[in-house]
Amino acid sequence: MKGIHVFLDDLRACPLGFVWARNVEECILLLQECEVSVLSLDYDLGWGQPTGLEVARYIVASQRYPQELYLHTSSITGRWSMYQLLYPNKPDAAQLFNGPIPDEKLQYIAKMDKNRL
Repeated sequence: MKGIHVFLDDLRACPLGFVWARNVEECILLLQECEVSVLSLDYDLGWGQPTGLEVARYIVASQRYPQELYLHTSSITGRWSMYQLLYPNKPDAAQLFNGPIPDEKLQYIAKMDKNRL
Protein backbone atom coordinates (compact mmCIF):
# COMPACT_ATOMS: atom_id res chain seq x y z
CA MET A 1 0.00 0.00 0.00
CA LYS A 2 1.66 3.17 -1.21
CA GLY A 3 1.33 6.45 0.69
CA ILE A 4 0.73 7.44 4.29
CA HIS A 5 -2.16 6.54 6.56
CA VAL A 6 -3.95 9.39 8.35
CA PHE A 7 -6.13 9.24 11.47
CA LEU A 8 -8.21 12.38 12.15
CA ASP A 9 -9.30 12.58 15.78
CA ASP A 10 -8.92 15.03 18.64
CA LEU A 11 -9.17 12.51 21.49
CA ARG A 12 -8.69 8.88 20.46
CA ALA A 13 -5.18 7.47 20.41
CA CYS A 14 -3.66 7.23 16.97
CA PRO A 15 -3.17 3.64 15.78
CA LEU A 16 0.34 2.41 14.98
CA GLY A 17 1.33 3.09 11.39
CA PHE A 18 -0.83 6.22 11.09
CA VAL A 19 -0.08 9.94 11.10
CA TRP A 20 -2.25 11.69 13.67
CA ALA A 21 -4.17 14.73 12.43
CA ARG A 22 -5.78 16.37 15.46
CA ASN A 23 -7.84 18.93 13.57
CA VAL A 24 -9.26 19.72 10.15
CA GLU A 25 -6.39 21.99 9.16
CA GLU A 26 -3.75 19.32 9.81
CA CYS A 27 -5.76 16.70 7.93
CA ILE A 28 -6.31 18.90 4.87
CA LEU A 29 -2.61 19.84 4.83
CA LEU A 30 -1.66 16.15 4.81
CA LEU A 31 -4.13 15.50 1.97
CA GLN A 32 -2.63 18.42 0.01
CA GLU A 33 1.01 17.54 0.58
CA CYS A 34 1.07 13.73 0.73
CA GLU A 35 -0.30 10.71 -1.03
CA VAL A 36 -2.79 9.31 1.48
CA SER A 37 -3.67 5.67 1.01
CA VAL A 38 -5.85 5.18 4.13
CA LEU A 39 -7.80 7.93 5.88
CA SER A 40 -9.97 7.49 8.96
CA LEU A 41 -12.25 10.39 9.88
CA ASP A 42 -13.84 11.47 13.13
CA TYR A 43 -16.68 13.99 12.96
CA ASP A 44 -16.67 15.85 16.30
CA LEU A 45 -13.30 17.49 16.84
CA GLY A 46 -13.94 19.67 19.87
CA TRP A 47 -16.44 22.31 20.88
CA GLY A 48 -16.68 25.06 18.27
CA GLN A 49 -14.10 23.43 16.00
CA PRO A 50 -14.61 22.51 12.33
CA THR A 51 -15.80 18.93 11.90
CA GLY A 52 -14.78 15.99 9.76
CA LEU A 53 -17.45 17.13 7.31
CA GLU A 54 -15.10 19.96 6.32
CA VAL A 55 -12.48 17.37 5.37
CA ALA A 56 -15.10 15.46 3.39
CA ARG A 57 -16.00 18.71 1.57
CA TYR A 58 -12.33 19.28 0.77
CA ILE A 59 -11.94 15.73 -0.57
CA VAL A 60 -14.96 16.10 -2.86
CA ALA A 61 -13.95 19.56 -4.10
CA SER A 62 -10.33 18.59 -4.76
CA GLN A 63 -11.04 14.97 -5.77
CA ARG A 64 -8.11 13.92 -3.52
CA TYR A 65 -9.72 10.69 -2.40
CA PRO A 66 -7.50 8.24 -0.55
CA GLN A 67 -7.54 4.61 -1.68
CA GLU A 68 -9.51 3.69 1.46
CA LEU A 69 -11.62 6.00 3.58
CA TYR A 70 -13.16 4.98 6.92
CA LEU A 71 -15.62 6.89 9.10
CA HIS A 72 -14.80 5.96 12.71
CA THR A 73 -16.89 8.67 14.37
CA SER A 74 -19.39 7.82 17.09
CA SER A 75 -21.68 10.59 15.81
CA ILE A 76 -24.46 8.90 13.84
CA THR A 77 -25.54 12.12 12.14
CA GLY A 78 -21.94 13.10 11.45
CA ARG A 79 -21.18 9.73 9.88
CA TRP A 80 -24.34 9.93 7.76
CA SER A 81 -23.50 13.48 6.59
CA MET A 82 -19.94 12.57 5.59
CA TYR A 83 -21.00 9.35 3.86
CA GLN A 84 -23.82 11.07 1.93
CA LEU A 85 -21.36 13.69 0.65
CA LEU A 86 -18.45 11.36 -0.14
CA TYR A 87 -20.17 8.33 -1.67
CA PRO A 88 -21.86 9.81 -4.77
CA ASN A 89 -18.72 11.78 -5.64
CA LYS A 90 -16.04 9.13 -5.11
CA PRO A 91 -14.07 7.68 -8.02
CA ASP A 92 -14.45 3.96 -8.70
CA ALA A 93 -10.92 3.27 -7.45
CA ALA A 94 -11.64 4.67 -3.98
CA GLN A 95 -13.25 2.55 -1.27
CA LEU A 96 -15.52 4.18 1.32
CA PHE A 97 -16.43 2.34 4.52
CA ASN A 98 -19.25 3.56 6.76
CA GLY A 99 -17.51 2.53 9.97
CA PRO A 100 -14.14 2.16 11.70
CA ILE A 101 -11.11 0.34 10.38
CA PRO A 102 -11.37 -3.40 11.16
CA ASP A 103 -8.90 -4.74 13.74
CA GLU A 104 -7.30 -7.05 11.16
CA LYS A 105 -6.51 -4.06 8.93
CA LEU A 106 -5.09 -2.09 11.88
CA GLN A 107 -2.85 -5.02 12.80
CA TYR A 108 -1.66 -5.37 9.20
CA ILE A 109 -0.81 -1.66 8.95
CA ALA A 110 1.02 -1.72 12.31
CA LYS A 111 3.01 -4.77 11.20
CA MET A 112 3.93 -3.17 7.86
CA ASP A 113 5.02 0.00 9.69
CA LYS A 114 7.29 -2.07 11.96
CA ASN A 115 8.86 -3.74 8.94
CA ARG A 116 9.79 -0.33 7.47
CA LEU A 117 12.03 0.45 10.46
